[in-house]
Amino acid sequence: MTRDEILEAAAQVFRRKGFHGASMQDIAEAVHLQKASLYHHVSSKQEILLALLDRALDLLFECLEPLTRSPAPAPEKLRQMILTYLRTLTDEIDLAAVLLLEHRSLEPELRNRHIPKRDRFEQLWREVLEQGKTEGVFVVADVPLTARAILGILNWTITWYRSDGAFSVQQIGEMYADLLLNGLLKRTGGQE
Repeated sequence: MTRDEILEAAAQVFRRKGFHGASMQDIAEAVHLQKASLYHHVSSKQEILLALLDRALDLLFECLEPLTRSPAPAPEKLRQMILTYLRTLTDEIDLAAVLLLEHRSLEPELRNRHIPKRDRFEQLWREVLEQGKTEGVFVVADVPLTARAILGILNWTITWYRSDGAFSVQQIGEMYADLLLNGLLKRTGGQE
């Protein structure tokens, strides 16, 4: 049994039962270990939660940071970030659920270790919004608020998305990108 296998199983258990509803016994059973044996690999549920949050953010950095560093214009970067982020969330749904729904369960000391990494992730989105403002293509009154609004829309998707639903994650991402980049108002002068 590896630590990675334990973390993967813990993410599934946390997604299914919630952090507070899950026990170390549940995690041990998921990996076919005795509870005492589980403690040879991890010291607590809090340690597991922090490891899962770190793993999720590391994966997201790996997927999104190269997009922010590309020479593409800001609207294209933002579109690709939206598509990549949604695809990653839905491909790694257990990990995403832990990141987005269970982070508040961290004890204060561990939360203080997590927040700077989370803020660095949000900063990726802010940088692209700032680039768009500088390029004169985005009208953004408040960059941090706009970044949080975009992430809020994307993050909530994991609560209702179904792979057998009416739209693929790619289609949903394209619709979100169109909404965020073009808005709701009908264009005048024949453009729609």
